[in-house]
Amino acid sequence: MSRVVLSLGSNLGDSRSLLGAAVDGLGDTVVAVSPTYATPPWGGVEQDDFLNLVVVAEDADADAREWLLRAQRLEQVAERIRAERWGPRTLDVDVIVCDDVVSDDPDLTLPHPRAHLRAFVLRPWLDVDPDAVLGGVPVRDHLAALSPADRDGVRRVDAVR
Repeated sequence: MSRVVLSLGSNLGDSRSLLGAAVDGLGDTVVAVSPTYATPPWGGVEQDDFLNLVVVAEDADADAREWLLRAQRLEQVAERIRAERWGPRTLDVDVIVCDDVVSDDPDLTLPHPRAHLRAFVLRPWLDVDPDAVLGGVPVRDHLAALSPADRDGVRRVDAVR
């Protein structure tokens, strides 16, 4: 059984519907969906806040590469355009971890190389897996290591579904 943690975000179009459709697109592989959070943009590009959530999914027939392909298909369905790094998007789906896979492949680096710096990944992940570990460190410790401004910028909002 392959188990993956996916981070989903959107700040263009009907973000709630886009996130809900992406979760629905994962079908019966979904084990848990976090609450939804509004978060300021990350990466220095001026834009609207994002809606973010985390999904834990399982599938006996999927490996890390297959999860990446599924994430990319969800983004295609949402008509994501990659115009600017860390820029606005209809849907962003990142593979955060997949089982214990460690990869330095430029197309799929696992665990996600910046997940430990992103409160918008860590906070919702803890909601669905309070004992989660990232890179040998409890996710709660990664979150505690962030600045109060980063942690406080992640605000829980109504669910997308």
